[in-house]
Amino acid sequence: MGGDGVSTFPERLQRLRESQRPVVSRYVASELMGLSRDALRRYERGTREPGLSELKLIANYYNISLDKLCWDEGEQDSKKNI
Repeated sequence: MGGDGVSTFPERLQRLRESQRPVVSRYVASELMGLSRDALRRYERGTREPGLSELKLIANYYNISLDKLCWDEGEQDSKKNI
């Protein structure tokens, strides 16, 4: 996690995958999401950013909102104050 307590998108994505039981590999999760074979690995490492269609697939797989997927709780709280 980042030094300021705010997690990055790659960190949140990896944490989501690893929090599932049973934990599935990146490859299996990518296929279940409908992503290309190496897409999730690239997203978790931060070497590539997903587009909107990929974000929707990921959020649907984890049954979470795009807000929860894309922003950590601190960022969501600050958005509400704008």
